[in-house]
Amino acid sequence: MSKRLHIAHFTNTYHPVVSGVVRSVSTFRQALTELGHNVFVFAQEAGDYDDHDPFIFRFPAKLDLPGPTKFPLTIPVYPGLDDLLGPLKLDVVHSHHPFLLGQVAASKAADFNLPLVFTFHTRYREYSHYLPLDQKFVKNAIDRWLGDYMQKCQHIIVPSASMKGLLADQYGVTDRVSAIATGIDLTPFQSANRQTIRQERGWNQDKVLISIGRLAKEKNWETLLAAVALVMDTRDDVRLILIGDGDQRKDLEHYARQLGIAERVEFTGKIPFADVPGFLKAADLFCFASVTETQGLVTMEAMAADLPVVAVDATGTRDEVEHGQEGLLTSNDKDSLAQALEQVLGDDALCQHLKAGARKKAESLDSLLQAKKLVTAYDQAIDDKRADFFINVDKRKKIFKFTIEDGWWRKLFD
Repeated sequence: MSKRLHIAHFTNTYHPVVSGVVRSVSTFRQALTELGHNVFVFAQEAGDYDDHDPFIFRFPAKLDLPGPTKFPLTIPVYPGLDDLLGPLKLDVVHSHHPFLLGQVAASKAADFNLPLVFTFHTRYREYSHYLPLDQKFVKNAIDRWLGDYMQKCQHIIVPSASMKGLLADQYGVTDRVSAIATGIDLTPFQSANRQTIRQERGWNQDKVLISIGRLAKEKNWETLLAAVALVMDTRDDVRLILIGDGDQRKDLEHYARQLGIAERVEFTGKIPFADVPGFLKAADLFCFASVTETQGLVTMEAMAADLPVVAVDATGTRDEVEHGQEGLLTSNDKDSLAQALEQVLGDDALCQHLKAGARKKAESLDSLLQAKKLVTAYDQAIDDKRADFFINVDKRKKIFKFTIEDGWWRKLFD
């Protein structure tokens, strides 16, 4: 094993915020600690929330950033930060965002001559519509910002092979990129009692379809609801459970009423993560229609609960689900998705085959195994920093080529 490392994670979002980034930081922190490393987390102020773990340092935070999760705007000011960082004797700085605390991470990595590792968690361009500005301008600004930031790094972590391909295609970044999915602590998923939730919720002998995620436009919930409505037209023993909340919840509840399935669709809202394994274990099938995932973490958790998967064939999801092995992948339309749902629900042998495949795949995603891969990336970054190596971004790529003739500046305030 590598020597005991001292690692600083800088993230704009951490507990009590619920998000994929928070889950990733928290899961890796726990696993790295179990492996004997020291992990320090620098994150946003959390109000009355009490940190249960040591070495969590909070920056002030005000207001909310625009976007689906409404997470706090972290103020990148921490008096005495240098005096704090020195005694920590850090080996590596790991940034989880390219802005706010990500800029602090880059600055302090440079000041202390430490390697900078960056996890490219998000398809940032897909969220440009949350800024009320000309979209061409916003997307170009995002690309330039990301390109400049990655050039300060020694190593890039991506959560899936699809994201690794995106970095190569869009940014020309091919060297020192590691695809490491967020790991899963399998124990709570495999030990959850299936009957407890079913009895509490009155699901009886129904076939329970379940899905988890933020209720936002980019998650493609309307396609999922429309597909499930087609299944419910032919089966009266099916119900759908949607775990999560978001800006689109009222619209989706209205859409379910329009489809005539509202009585068989349960919107739970957000639930504590500790309760998620029980809900998944109590279901019969995991369904998903999002086309903007970077790794499909909720799909991975569903497989940890032995659930077969039916999902739209999209990045993130296809990285973890092989068609015919752990689930069925479909084109992005309600008819194809409905047909696949009906196929799994109506074929017990197929269902059992997919469940076995899901269980096997989940075992390969154990959090300790993934953390060991991350340590290997850290060791590489440490060596590369000593060699004065930095990530190379190909600025000749098309996404960086916009000129004043494009007219983006005229539309900035349209």
